[in-house]
Amino acid sequence: MPKLIFLPHDDICPEGVVIDVASGISICDAALQHGIDIEHACEKSCACTTCHVYIREGFDTLDEATDLEEDYLDKAWGVDPDSRLSCQAKVGVADLVIELPKYTINMVSEHH
Repeated sequence: MPKLIFLPHDDICPEGVVIDVASGISICDAALQHGIDIEHACEKSCACTTCHVYIREGFDTLDEATDLEEDYLDKAWGVDPDSRLSCQAKVGVADLVIELPKYTINMVSEHH
């Protein structure tokens, strides 16, 4: 089983988290199932950018982003070459190191 290694994030997982997941699950679903509250304002339908993450290791093992995902990533805060929407990126067979952005474009977070 691949591991998802979430780097520390001040609000969501201050200590960082390592979880074992099944291949084929989205990063967002895996995180939510393990208590990592990634925002997902569009309910994981690839209609916003609130679940944006950085894949710091293992990016090349993911399937390529669709054109729709790329279009939404263009609107996300702080995008870099390692950016993906966690609702669209499916875990393969390799471990992934994931960084959660400090901000999203959400004006109001449901968690605060």
